[in-house]
Amino acid sequence: MNPADRARKLLAEALEVDPAQLPADASVTTMQEWDSLAHLRLIEAMERELSGELPPEMVVSIGSLDDVVRVISERALA
Repeated sequence: MNPADRARKLLAEALEVDPAQLPADASVTTMQEWDSLAHLRLIEAMERELSGELPPEMVVSIGSLDDVVRVISERALA
């Protein structure tokens, strides 16, 4: 699964929405479902998926679907 598909799946699960309904511009400001609890679920899911803890500065930098894709891509290359 490519990073974009992985990111969409993880974010949709964290927000408890259908991945097909997740807009390409999904972000903290555009999705009312993306609250602090959903963010925590997302980070936990990403850490499981990536088999490692994310640094705090990376955790706070995630605020959109594009950010999730970026982190997954960066960690895959590491």
